[in-house]
Amino acid sequence: TSSEMEENPAVEQSTVECLKDMFLCQYACILSLYSCFLRHARSRNYVSESEVCKLESVPLDFGDYHPLKPITVTESKTKKMNRKGSTSSTSSSSSSSMLDPLSSVLDGTDPLSLFAAAADPVTTTATMDSTRKKRDKDDSPAVGSDFEPWSSKRGEILARYTTTEKLSIVSGSFSRKAATTGSAVSEKVRTRLEELDDLEEGSQKELLNLTQQDYMNRIEELNQSLKDAWSSDQKVKALKIVIQCSKLLSDTTVIQFYPSKFVLITDILDTFGKLVYERIQSMCVDNRVSLPDNFSPECVNDTAKETCLNWFFKIASIRELIPRFYVEAAILKCNKFLSKTGISECLPRLTSMIRGIGDPLVAVYARAYLCRVGYRLTLQICIKDLLALLLNSVMSAFRAEFIAARSMDFIGMIKECDESGFPKHLLFRSLGLNLALADPPENDCLQILNEAWKVITKLKNPQDYINCAEVWVEYTCRHFTKREVNTVLADVIKHMTPDRAFEDAYPQLQSIIQKVITYIYDFSLLFSVEKFLPFLDMFQKESVRVEVCKCIMESFIKHQQESTKDPVILNALLHICKTMHDSVNALTLEDEKRMLAALINGFIKMVSFGRDFEQQLSFYVEARSTFCNLEPVLVQLIHACVAFCFITIPSLSSIFTRLNLYLHSGQVALANQCLSQADAFFKAAVSLVPEVPKMISVDGKMRPSDAFLLEFLCNFFSTLLVVPDHPEQGVLFLVRGLLNVIQDYTWEDNSDDKIRIYTNVLHLLSAMTQEAYIYHVDKVDSNDTLYGGDSKFLAEINKLCETVIAQILDHLKTLGKEETLKRQSQLALYFFNTILAHGDLRNNKLNQLSVNLWNLAQKHGFADTKTMVKTLEYIKRRSNQPEMSHFTDLALRLPLQSRT
Repeated sequence: TSSEMEENPAVEQSTVECLKDMFLCQYACILSLYSCFLRHARSRNYVSESEVCKLESVPLDFGDYHPLKPITVTESKTKKMNRKGSTSSTSSSSSSSMLDPLSSVLDGTDPLSLFAAAADPVTTTATMDSTRKKRDKDDSPAVGSDFEPWSSKRGEILARYTTTEKLSIVSGSFSRKAATTGSAVSEKVRTRLEELDDLEEGSQKELLNLTQQDYMNRIEELNQSLKDAWSSDQKVKALKIVIQCSKLLSDTTVIQFYPSKFVLITDILDTFGKLVYERIQSMCVDNRVSLPDNFSPECVNDTAKETCLNWFFKIASIRELIPRFYVEAAILKCNKFLSKTGISECLPRLTSMIRGIGDPLVAVYARAYLCRVGYRLTLQICIKDLLALLLNSVMSAFRAEFIAARSMDFIGMIKECDESGFPKHLLFRSLGLNLALADPPENDCLQILNEAWKVITKLKNPQDYINCAEVWVEYTCRHFTKREVNTVLADVIKHMTPDRAFEDAYPQLQSIIQKVITYIYDFSLLFSVEKFLPFLDMFQKESVRVEVCKCIMESFIKHQQESTKDPVILNALLHICKTMHDSVNALTLEDEKRMLAALINGFIKMVSFGRDFEQQLSFYVEARSTFCNLEPVLVQLIHACVAFCFITIPSLSSIFTRLNLYLHSGQVALANQCLSQADAFFKAAVSLVPEVPKMISVDGKMRPSDAFLLEFLCNFFSTLLVVPDHPEQGVLFLVRGLLNVIQDYTWEDNSDDKIRIYTNVLHLLSAMTQEAYIYHVDKVDSNDTLYGGDSKFLAEINKLCETVIAQILDHLKTLGKEETLKRQSQLALYFFNTILAHGDLRNNKLNQLSVNLWNLAQKHGFADTKTMVKTLEYIKRRSNQPEMSHFTDLALRLPLQSRT
């Protein structure tokens, strides 16, 4: 007991010696049994074992089933029995509308959509949308069906331009003054002017610190006040409200909210303009017959004309420019009552008025409002001083399909623009950007290109030229052949070569290359474009040149479906790949090297001369000399050409790359019945194993090499099974040589990989004792055929097996220390599984060896219980198979001990 040991150290010493002797006795017992392993190796019938291990195939009838089809749910409804015991019929209904919960977002009913709708400013004026859409439709002249109406645009603006900053608004009292008793016209005019000026002379107050919602509520109140004042025949008050609202557009303090403010206030202006127009129109009713839609001013009576003029006079007397402009623009349509040319005369005048607005933002939005009210009335007016800027804004903001469909119209308008106002090449660039996204009418394609390129090619400034040409290259590639593309590239070279102008335009030139190879990805066609390679010569900065070459090679690898031997393609791509390779230096990052090597390898794989081996070899020789600085490319060439194996493999820096290449080369040599070359490759691999370092670099990090060496050796053993012995060498000379190297290799003290390798050697030796090996190399006689089960051959295998097992048991003995008992348990179970798989357990001694290993695995409480339980279940299942009844007795002799 522990207390006795504490009192008497001699007792402790004797106990330790006793335990040591017990273990040695157990080890001796195991050692006496191991020699029977190979003599009783289980005879294998690989075909029948393969059949047993196959998964059961169950035919499946999918019918119309598809996992991505919508689920159809059938709901059964059954009523409960009533008191009298009668039952109602059972109904079942099938519904395809019951989709997954995520599909509800498509109809906008999810909580987030509802929340967004509740907070969206658009919803505050949602009730006005239907009437506004109808009004826009009625008022607008004939435009294309793809023209985006203001009613849909305004909602987008309100949703997009919001703010959390505090806002302010000027609010007037709008009190109605007593009517004057004077009868003179001048008195009436003065009274009306005083009423209009009242807003500017103290009857107004400023509301500060308003939220966006408060501000919008106040605007809505003003809108309602306008309608109330009009319905109660307070026309001056209504005008004052509109003037006040117009003044708000001069405030750009919270600039991100200004677009939404513009929408809200112009809604009020639109309402006012509609009310005034309908008021005057109602005066033209004669004998309850209203004016026709296309009436002429001659149909309007004098009363209506006088009232219309009165409104224009009132507005003309507004002192401030911004409200005067906006209010007159709001009733612009009323000019129809006065003159046929009234609208066309007013538009240029209002355009000129905008020049007096100092704030550029306010001026731009004023022009936008004038365009909006103007296009409803006529499409024939040309506002000369705006046309360049206006066209560019339209082409930048409108949908590409809308612009492309009217390309010739836009070209005509661009030609009429004044060059000093806005450069024409910028207009053509904007047009080209649209044509890169949408196609114009087919019959116009060539004329569009000719008209555009006439202007582009005359540009003297290289930067202006390349900015515009870059865009139109894509249009040319989309719609024309290599002839037109070649012409455009030649023109670019002509403009960008003088004074080395290309050095300041590398981004644009790169963009052109990208567009060309995007649309012309047939490389035989691409390299037949005469000016393509001269175009590449303009990239003289190495970093940019390499990026362009990478772009071209990526396109080639992506689109080239079949191997090629086209000399034009090969010469061009060899030049491009050489450019990438020559950029590699000591400072090049490993990731960059891997990327370049992958692109070059992709090219090499696509080159094939068929049965013309001389040409193929010549290409590989040139590639090896050209790409000697990229090791992955050399590896690819070694795989491609066996002639490079002995010369090139030793030059590689990665030792595991060399080992695997020697192994692969030996396998290829075997497959081609080149047995002496195979032996040479395998000997080279065996001689290289001692050079494997303890640590290797993997993805930039130093890692132990044991796991990689173990993986390689296991693959090597699998190959050695089919390698025939050399007639002048000893039996299994390659296996013996490899075992000697493994024995002499310095392994880490805390590693069991050496023993795991030895255990895998037992798998190999067991497979070598079979009458017919599990696999062969076609037309190569392996040792099962050469030796034919000769007893001397089997005896040599037994000797090797004894040596290997001795090594395994010696290692198990060294793991008897307390700190290594877990490793001992794992290895014992690993060795047990080897005997289970490869040994004939009907032999009592071998059966006992396996039981001893099983007990050793769980002796000290470090057993992998889950694995041992599964192993025991496997043994019990196997006992039910024919000729495996002895597994029943084995299972009874394998106890499972709990950890406690």
